Amino acid sequence: MKINFIDLKAQYAKYKDEIDEAIAKVLDSAQFIGGSELDSFESEIASFVGVKHAIGCSSGTDALLLSLMALDIKAGDEVITTPFTFIATAEVISFLGAKPVFVDIDESSYNINPALIEDAITERTKAILPVSLYGQCADMTSINAIASKHNLIVIEDGCQSFGAEYQGRKSCALSTIGCTSFFPSKPLGAYGDGGAIFTDDDAVAAKMRVLLNHGQKQRYRHSLIGLNARLDAIQAAILRVKLKHFSSEVAQRVAIGQRYSDLLKDTEAVTPVVADGNSSVYAQYSIRVKDRANVVEALSRADIPTAVHYPLPLHLQEAFNSLGYREGDFAVSERVSAQILSLPMSPFLTTSEQDMVVEALKKALS
Repeated sequence: MKINFIDLKAQYAKYKDEIDEAIAKVLDSAQFIGGSELDSFESEIASFVGVKHAIGCSSGTDALLLSLMALDIKAGDEVITTPFTFIATAEVISFLGAKPVFVDIDESSYNINPALIEDAITERTKAILPVSLYGQCADMTSINAIASKHNLIVIEDGCQSFGAEYQGRKSCALSTIGCTSFFPSKPLGAYGDGGAIFTDDDAVAAKMRVLLNHGQKQRYRHSLIGLNARLDAIQAAILRVKLKHFSSEVAQRVAIGQRYSDLLKDTEAVTPVVADGNSSVYAQYSIRVKDRANVVEALSRADIPTAVHYPLPLHLQEAFNSLGYREGDFAVSERVSAQILSLPMSPFLTTSEQDMVVEALKKALS
């Protein structure tokens, strides 16, 4: 039996009639950019998160970029973030000519360690950009308190944590701006690229809507230098269908993630730790193993797919050589990067499939 790392086909099969109908409705209307489907999706997803404004855009990367642009982040500014994440988080900072300033992670959550943030703040620091990695929110209470003390803005990169809760509130509603991704493999995934930005700030929301549409407030009247970063109507229609089923999928993700941890508790694998007051949507179910290469090889022989999120921290990436970081600067991120391993995970992973993964992993570890 073949096990999928993420089973998108099973999801489509379950919602096929609804999704096909939603796509056909857009095709029939010929309204492919903007329109009622996007308006309805933004309203529904804002309500789900619990914020005033949700702005659909073309990707999670563009959600982060638009957020920085709306805050006037520019060359010479500094933004504090984590070196243990996908490159998009720091890439957008550099793209604007600003400087990513890395702070090491907490070894239990893999999110940025708030205890280290203040030492990284300078007179050039404008914002803090924590990542809610693997499906669990960062320590946003501590991060927001530091930001308030130093008059900084917080942007939550919730591209992996959409649907998770922190102290009774949803990810992306925990700071001035929250961003997420609808890349197909994300907890709430489109059938192409897509993303969204969330805020309660009317002025920030209005500016981002201008920025994502070539900087125009009205057609052919451009007040800002902007982007073409719109979410198209077909993706919005698909996401509306998936959003209706999302809460039940999150519950299934939680159950599968907890079952993984229960089944692996007597092994040497380090399983995810979910902090008190948090929930995780397990965008990935990631463990740590000491001899990763041999474990991956053994699982591959057993036809168990795996992935590594992420094998090289950002401060050691060639693209960031100009920042001057060296091996050893962020010991926790480097150690975790050498050991992290993601197992098959989706709401449609069956019990028998999960048992096969665990059995093969236990053999590999022994």
